[in-house]
Amino acid sequence: MALEQQQGGEPKARVGLIIPSVNTFSEPQFNRFAPEGLGIHIARARVAGEWKRPLPELKDEIATASKLLSDVKPNAIVFHCTDTSMTQGPQGEGKILDIVQDATGIPAMATSRLVLEALQKLGMKKVVLLTPYKSNKAVIDYLTASGIEVVRDIAMKLEPLAFGSVTPAQWAQMAKEIDGADADGVFLSCTNTTQIEAIEDIETMLGKPVVNSNQAVLWGCVRKLQAQLGALPPMPKLGRLMTQVN
Repeated sequence: MALEQQQGGEPKARVGLIIPSVNTFSEPQFNRFAPEGLGIHIARARVAGEWKRPLPELKDEIATASKLLSDVKPNAIVFHCTDTSMTQGPQGEGKILDIVQDATGIPAMATSRLVLEALQKLGMKKVVLLTPYKSNKAVIDYLTASGIEVVRDIAMKLEPLAFGSVTPAQWAQMAKEIDGADADGVFLSCTNTTQIEAIEDIETMLGKPVVNSNQAVLWGCVRKLQAQLGALPPMPKLGRLMTQVN
């Protein structure tokens, strides 16, 4: 796990994550689930919740966080906020990546793109969507523009600091209630929840694949940094996706 690096081992690859300032779950989850050899480094930015603004107004905030992460010489930087990275569709996602790369010269990724790649890898063309957000419009619009149909969705309309109040068992129960024969799988969208702990139970219960934002980004980082990581260590048990790293 990533904490191994804190005990004296030098990581083979480093990832910098830009997370919303109100996010309380991504950092501990990445440190818990990242495979041995992958170093995780965090910078926070006011890009979500009450600080969510049009992308031009977030440019300096994103660039500053990117520059701070560049000091540890990461192999890649991820803009890690699902809703904000999807808000202006694939075009807005591209603008975010440009901000990061222009500020640092380091390869950039975004949660939106890695989620899409995960859904495509698992053959999920029609999904049910569960989020703690006040509105799912940005996510649905992004997925629709990318060829993924959302057949049903639930937005729990919570405040960001209350996202973590929903337990893994509650996410699993909602997935059971919203699922149907028309859905290929479940997308649990958000980086600031307990959703990642519900993946295995939902897949067992429904017999369908599940993608979550933190899981998809961890998977995507491992895939894209295989050259640096070398022979892959055991992957965490986080659903079907983590068995398809190659």
